[in-house]
Amino acid sequence: MSGVVLLLPGGDEVSSRRPSPLLATASVRALGRRLARAGREEGFAAHVVHYRCRGWNGSEANLARDAAWAADEAVRRYGDVPVCLAGVGMGGRAALHAGGHEAVNSVVALAPWLPEEDVAAPPEPVRQLVGRQVLIVHGTNDGRTDPELSFRLAARAKKANRDVCRFEVHADGHGLHQYRDEVLALAEDFVMGAVFGRPVSRPVRDALAAPPPLGLRMPLAAGFSPSRG
Repeated sequence: MSGVVLLLPGGDEVSSRRPSPLLATASVRALGRRLARAGREEGFAAHVVHYRCRGWNGSEANLARDAAWAADEAVRRYGDVPVCLAGVGMGGRAALHAGGHEAVNSVVALAPWLPEEDVAAPPEPVRQLVGRQVLIVHGTNDGRTDPELSFRLAARAKKANRDVCRFEVHADGHGLHQYRDEVLALAEDFVMGAVFGRPVSRPVRDALAAPPPLGLRMPLAAGFSPSRG
């Protein structure tokens, strides 16, 4: 194998329950299939992370700990290969938190669940993302987690790391179902570029190169594909 993507499903803010295997992984299975197919010639492995419990659970940050454990396992199994963390919802938050693992070279966070900002609490960390390529995608009509929160996180991360971009999916909700094909195509384009150095599409190049806020509010065009992007 020459690369690994670890797929991080969504979860709950607080829960000690064990996830249902089929339901928990439904949100990332299509992404995993797409990435594995795209990287087959290079030997790209895709694994879904099965959490010990569904909840983030405050300072315990259980899902981020499980993501870091999975990165350790990838290193043990495959050796010194680049690891991409790709998460959805609360799994997106886990991917961002665990992005500082030494094996991780890229992070994809789709509709990441982020906590409301509180002046009494420390902000979501971003320094761990230095040296990683980061893609955040968020629907502008997300009713579960405010897309402005991911924009503000991306803006803070961009100050420390120029390899951060964020795309907005106009009028789509938390599940990003309306433009599912475009979102999957964007993730494929970004991950194949980050992990294997393939040329990326013009919109991804522009988003990475543009100063804030332009590169962090890049619209995802209908019909986007790596070949036509």
